[in-house]
Amino acid sequence: MEDIVKFLPYVLMIGVFYFLMIRPQQKRAKSEKEFESQLKVGDKIITKSGIHGRISELSEKTIVIETMSGKLKMERSSISMEMSSKINAAPVVKK
Repeated sequence: MEDIVKFLPYVLMIGVFYFLMIRPQQKRAKSEKEFESQLKVGDKIITKSGIHGRISELSEKTIVIETMSGKLKMERSSISMEMSSKINAAPVVKK
């Protein structure tokens, strides 16, 4: 019984570490992968480096985005999920 009590703090630290660090990271990775799979031609996106554009071509691992200065070929993982969802949710204002 005394041996179990000695290891209890270590088990608790591992449990806390899992729920505060590992589990949220796994959820985020899952939601990013789901976001990448839902991309389609014509979506407005923002890359993680801040480039704004519209998707013109899709392939399995890469995308081609059309910007004001031309077309760029990038990895799908370089798209910012948070910023792209904000830009797509914003109402369109016509003048």
